[in-house]
Amino acid sequence: MRRRPGRPAWSRRGILAAFGAAVPALALSGCGGTAGAADGKDTTATGATGAGAKAKTQVKTPTVTVSPADGTKRAGFTAPVVVSVTDGTLSAVEVSGNDGSTLAGSFNDDRTRWTSARNPYSGTKYTVTAKAVGAAEHTATFVTKSPGETFAGYFTPEANSTSGVGMPVSINFTQAVKDRAAVEKAITVTAEPAVEVVGHWFGNTRLDFRPAGYWAAGTKITLSLRLKDVEGTDGVYGVQSKDVTFHIGRRQVSTVDLAKKTMTVERDGSTLAGYPVSGGAADHTTWSGIMVISERFKETRMESSTVGLGDEYDIADVPHAQRLTTSGTFIHGNYWAAASVFGGSNTSHGCVGLHDTKGANDNSVPGYRFYESSMLGDVVVVENSGERTVEASNGLNGWNLSWADWKAGSAL
Repeated sequence: MRRRPGRPAWSRRGILAAFGAAVPALALSGCGGTAGAADGKDTTATGATGAGAKAKTQVKTPTVTVSPADGTKRAGFTAPVVVSVTDGTLSAVEVSGNDGSTLAGSFNDDRTRWTSARNPYSGTKYTVTAKAVGAAEHTATFVTKSPGETFAGYFTPEANSTSGVGMPVSINFTQAVKDRAAVEKAITVTAEPAVEVVGHWFGNTRLDFRPAGYWAAGTKITLSLRLKDVEGTDGVYGVQSKDVTFHIGRRQVSTVDLAKKTMTVERDGSTLAGYPVSGGAADHTTWSGIMVISERFKETRMESSTVGLGDEYDIADVPHAQRLTTSGTFIHGNYWAAASVFGGSNTSHGCVGLHDTKGANDNSVPGYRFYESSMLGDVVVVENSGERTVEASNGLNGWNLSWADWKAGSAL
């Protein structure tokens, strides 16, 4: 969840006056040469009054121009600022916005033209100060117009949060993106310790970033959004320019084996716990594959109608529920089934269940203990469920794609 000049004050009166006074002198010098010839004297001029004397070269005043022009009220923001000079060279150019931003830039080889390194921001007043050698300082102001339609990117996880090693950086856009390359180019995700991070598009409204394998425990992740004024779709521009950081906590990966009806929780390379579980029944099998915890609720309501199962169930207080897919798969506590179900049979509508108690406050039961040991971004791997692998776009589950397939989903 992204962002002048007055004309040179040179006077030419003195120069023109000097030239005007010189004309009679040159005329007299020509007559004198004729007289000299009559006297038999050398007619070759050796001074300012000689017949061959050259007029002084007129000094031209440097003229500075700025684009967008001084005083423009609705200037464009899709092209760089350009400062140029005729009859001179530029010595310095500064461009500053009323939002506190500045525009850096560079000169051409002969310093007659300066071009900003990026475009000006929309909806901003800019002041340009330019100096040319031998001329007074030139200033100009212009105001860029605001875009008519905009888009933003809402990101997961939250800024300054700590997540498990499976948490991708996921960005959902408020408008469909047509120019994916331009938008992806405006977003960077970096990690400390360093690792290659690549984006992958899911449709035209979602862009996720991840490395080849799970993040290392303790990683610091920085998301840099430079979407402001990037044209994502014709006439639709981004509004964000910001940096946010996230952190990765300890490494926790839980493996659910629905043939054995068990779950093993590994923390930082060691087994933390093991629990009996129950998965989806034969007619409602649980997705297999790598899934990431994307939401957590101490208690939540679950209704079968919301996942296309009619009125089969409506439970107002499901304890310790943690979402694994957008389509409705959770790993959660279950107080309504007999304790013998867990580790004994798969009876659910697709969720993974652990024995729990009503009220979600009994710290002796597996549902409570697993919930308390978990965080957003933790990985849950489901094996032997009898169901196909979950789609990478169904939740934050891009880990089910190979690295080659993941990279193929980048627009860059």
